[in-house]
Amino acid sequence: MRKIEHRTWICLLIAGLLAAGLLVFIVLFFKDGGQWASASFNRHLYSSSGSLLSGRLLDREGNVLSQVEDGARVISGSAEQRTAMLHVTGDLQGKIATGALTVFADRLTGYNPVLGAAAIQAGGGDVTLSIDSDCQLAAWRALNGRKGAAALYNYETGEILCMVSAPSYDPLNVPDNLERDPAYEGAYINRVLRASFTPGSIMKTVTLHAAMEELPDLFDRTWTCTGSTQIGGELVTCTAAHGTQSIGQAFSNSCNCVFGQLAVELGADTLGRYVEQSGLTSSYSVDGISTTPSSIPLEGLSEGQLAWAGIGQAQDLVNPLSMMVYMGAIANGGRAAVPSLIGRDGASLIPGSWSVRRTGTLIDAGTAETLAQLMSDNVTYNYGSSRFGDLDVCAKSGTAEVGGGQNPHAWFAGFVRDEAHPYSFIVLVENGGGGSAAAGDVAAAMLAAAA
Repeated sequence: MRKIEHRTWICLLIAGLLAAGLLVFIVLFFKDGGQWASASFNRHLYSSSGSLLSGRLLDREGNVLSQVEDGARVISGSAEQRTAMLHVTGDLQGKIATGALTVFADRLTGYNPVLGAAAIQAGGGDVTLSIDSDCQLAAWRALNGRKGAAALYNYETGEILCMVSAPSYDPLNVPDNLERDPAYEGAYINRVLRASFTPGSIMKTVTLHAAMEELPDLFDRTWTCTGSTQIGGELVTCTAAHGTQSIGQAFSNSCNCVFGQLAVELGADTLGRYVEQSGLTSSYSVDGISTTPSSIPLEGLSEGQLAWAGIGQAQDLVNPLSMMVYMGAIANGGRAAVPSLIGRDGASLIPGSWSVRRTGTLIDAGTAETLAQLMSDNVTYNYGSSRFGDLDVCAKSGTAEVGGGQNPHAWFAGFVRDEAHPYSFIVLVENGGGGSAAAGDVAAAMLAAAA
């Protein structure tokens, strides 16, 4: 009798394990079934060169970026257009890991859990991206052969309209010396999503954000800049002797002396808390593509090093997309949409299921409103509002020293205060020199095309 009871328990255990295994399989089937269907071992979906033989890739206007012709995958457009779109569209060899042809392979097959292989056999599905090809080309041309990144997105819907990374190349005419020529160094990397750089003065937006909420008398105080100051044994220098300034004037002048002092007054713990709150050190998921988080190490720094960190130097490294999202949160009252490359009419399993994902609160609404006005003043008094036409642009430039005898990186980060054009943007020109001049011109070209 005991032997029968023992066997009964063993059978029940086996049945339980089978049921649990079936449940796990069902969950994984609905979660990862598309990836299984589009995996490289399904050779009927791929050409001998490894390119997917299913589905069309379109931009937001319905222009074909890539399709299958005569049994082969092709990438559409002129050589310049293909080069500008490389890090969005991807290539035929899968070298661009974040390209749509690789990331959205399951969507391009047309696979869904209900129809399964039937959809694939019918020729796959179209995937419509949020990208504006005209805006993309305008940003590429404005970079004019320089290394860097430029991106613009709708901070209300999350749709990315532009995402340029340079250097790039024509995916249909890959240079023979691509992996040896320094001019193409990092060409496989999407600098918007998967890289980080010394930010320079665009970091002062975060330092000011913290100071506005932690120092009650901030707007009643003045500082005197003589062109340099000693902080914790470090000599912090400015581009000029700015004289006596309010905080608004110090921000407009991008005064290193004032912002270095503010960083030390706030302290590493407080400044670090605001860096984290701003979302800079978070990794965003752009339709399944994980971004590289920014790295702003503050713990254990001397006062002098902390001063430089608050200015955007020291060991600070910022991911362009995370700064663009933070700009969107300032524009949008504290929260912004999480960026997406799939357009509203993209390849959803359920038509009309497109939805907006939002960040948490990256900045208090009242702080955001005040900071936005200070950034608007930057444009009016320093950068030139006329270069942006009728758009109400708020921005902060950055000139990031990178050492080694190289020219500094040029940054321009900001947003448009306009219900008809709810855009935030980020531009980096590597070794471009002055932020407002080099990166600001790229931003202006990108915004003109998007508007």
